[in-house]
Amino acid sequence: MVQHRTMFVSADNTGARKLQCIHVLGGYKKRIAYIGDIVKVSIKEAQPQSMVKKGEIYDAVVVRTRKEWRRPNGTAIRFSENAVVLVDKKSKELKGTRVFGPVPRELRDRGFTKLISLAPEVL
Repeated sequence: MVQHRTMFVSADNTGARKLQCIHVLGGYKKRIAYIGDIVKVSIKEAQPQSMVKKGEIYDAVVVRTRKEWRRPNGTAIRFSENAVVLVDKKSKELKGTRVFGPVPRELRDRGFTKLISLAPEVL
């Protein structure tokens, strides 16, 4: 569960380190984003000579949240950090070529099959 001004870490190799949510996409009055939702983010900290620069705005998909959520079978999943992966909003293509850390299997239902295939662990 993330909202406006939530801070993220990057889970891909685009060069972004810290990102901040500036808008939750998804229609009129949508304020909260969950796993698999697309948000607008601003780069707050980036590595030197990377493909993204500080202050740029991108679309990103939420892949990990600190707030736990329940699956239909009754189990709850919680991560230790909020993390996003930079994507193209319309085609859902990743900006980077690698994904770091675990990602939940719910992303496959949202159409992010390439992200699932690049992840080292799917929970």
